[in-house]
Amino acid sequence: MQYILLALVALILIILVSNIRVVPQANAYVVERIGAYRETWATGLHFKIPFVDRVAKKVSLKEKVVDFAPQAVITKDNVTMQIDTVVFFQVTDPKLFTYGVDNPMAAIEFLTATTLRNIIGDLELDNTLTSRDVINTRITTILDEATDKWGIKVNRVEVKNIVPPAEIQDAMEKQMKAERQRRESILRAEGEKRSQILVAEGEKESAILRAEAVKEQKIHEAQGEAEAILMVQRAYADSLRLLNEANPGDKVIALKSLEAFEKVADGRATKIIIPSEIQSMAGLAASLKELVIDGGEQQAR
Repeated sequence: MQYILLALVALILIILVSNIRVVPQANAYVVERIGAYRETWATGLHFKIPFVDRVAKKVSLKEKVVDFAPQAVITKDNVTMQIDTVVFFQVTDPKLFTYGVDNPMAAIEFLTATTLRNIIGDLELDNTLTSRDVINTRITTILDEATDKWGIKVNRVEVKNIVPPAEIQDAMEKQMKAERQRRESILRAEGEKRSQILVAEGEKESAILRAEAVKEQKIHEAQGEAEAILMVQRAYADSLRLLNEANPGDKVIALKSLEAFEKVADGRATKIIIPSEIQSMAGLAASLKELVIDGGEQQAR
């Protein structure tokens, strides 16, 4: 009898201990009582009534990342491509997550695929390839609204890869190659144009500098000639002034006239017009010469 009592006590202790639950951090337990929802256990120590309560679902509250398989979508310009997405979501209500939908992962995957087809169907191929941010934002907004009743918060959706058909890829590669060649040609032409402009500017500056040098040379030469003429005229004016100050007599003037006539006579002119004053003086000079010669001969005799 004593052994039976001990066995019963041990059995009761085992049952009590087995009904003690510890909920880890970032987790939640959905508890049912006699098949109906009872409560949601948060992090900590909990006890359930044996044979009455049961943990229906253990829910992780951490953010989950699900990478779905590529989906075939058709663009507005009838191009079929493969797009795979990555969904980041988090459970915010364990009760709705447990009872709201039978298979949450499948529901999110199908909803993502249909939403993606609707969005891509409104875009052309070029816009699809260049509008990932727009696609991500629209999918995130639509999924977040749709999964709210399932106790799920969709934080963001990322389009991981877009794979167009092989012929489209080949055409895009050719287009990209042609665009690069065009840019290269433009850059080369701009370089040559810039080089010619620099050469022309250099020649222009060189011509300007040469013209400036010639101009400066001519200016200096003209200034030198002007200064020389000015100096000659000043010297002549000074000589006239000195001559006037000396008050020369008629004989001096006559002598200067003869000197001037001598210079004129040394020229190459075939005809010389002699003023009357100089003619009389020339005759006088000839008479004086004859007298001097006759006097010399007589003295010699």
